[in-house]
Amino acid sequence: MQPHNPAKNQKILVLGAGELGLAVVRALVLNPAAEVAVMLRPVAPEAISSERHQALHELESLGVEVLAGDAVNDSEEQLAASFSAFDTLVSCLGFVAGPGTQRKLTRAALQSDIKRYVPWQFGVDYDAIGRGSPQDLFDEQLDVRDLLRAQSRVQWLIISTGMFTSFLFEPGFGVVDLDNNTVRALGSWDTAVTVTTAQDIGRLTATILFDSTLRNQVVYIAGDTLTYGQLADTVERLLDRALERVEWTVPALEADLRAEPDDQLRKYRAVFAQGRGVAWDKARTYNGERQIETTNVVRWIEQNLL
Repeated sequence: MQPHNPAKNQKILVLGAGELGLAVVRALVLNPAAEVAVMLRPVAPEAISSERHQALHELESLGVEVLAGDAVNDSEEQLAASFSAFDTLVSCLGFVAGPGTQRKLTRAALQSDIKRYVPWQFGVDYDAIGRGSPQDLFDEQLDVRDLLRAQSRVQWLIISTGMFTSFLFEPGFGVVDLDNNTVRALGSWDTAVTVTTAQDIGRLTATILFDSTLRNQVVYIAGDTLTYGQLADTVERLLDRALERVEWTVPALEADLRAEPDDQLRKYRAVFAQGRGVAWDKARTYNGERQIETTNVVRWIEQNLL
């Protein structure tokens, strides 16, 4: 089989139009070599939310075709048939789709006639974290990698982004909690984390998809990599306020998780606190090596908190 050449025109199907899906679509439509469509779950007209209305309006204004498809309820055969009209499939359906969805989408992709698959792996380095981590959803991500690596027909790319930058500042996550004038370290103040904005992920994904040198590999990107101590110093300096600093150690976070074993946020805190597979050197990333500018934490705070 001739290897897929992503430098040429591509028919690309994006699954989902949430924050990341829209960011990917907005960047892709700027490339005249990309013919972009989006697959969305069918919703009754009376049940369409205002966010969905806005997304549909934007997709229409961008000239993006919308296909109906349900990753949860459609069969693998139905999904494979829908995917087959495209060259590249990019999944922006995250964990909210439910356990098993990532494996199902991967099996459907491998059954289809697509040439390349970019699964939802826009996060941490699951290989480095390994199986049996505090976040049990991560094991499914390793299953996806095993499925892709065990075959040779469909090319694949995995884009590792670290945490979404905005998640660091979600009050419920508890790291930067401005309502309570507190910043908390996951693990220790020297533990590092890589973060990237959804907009930068979209931009870089659109670039990576047309880079013919990349095939069957994990591609690392980063908006910023910093320790929780550096994060605390940055927030204090830019907001000109003293924050209470609280260190959430690994044993304490693991105890919290044992007390509430189904709490997703506690799972994420515990796995990020371990510091393995959650941070990498920005200078050695795809964007760092090519000197592609991205939004660091300083700029994100200036844009969103000042």
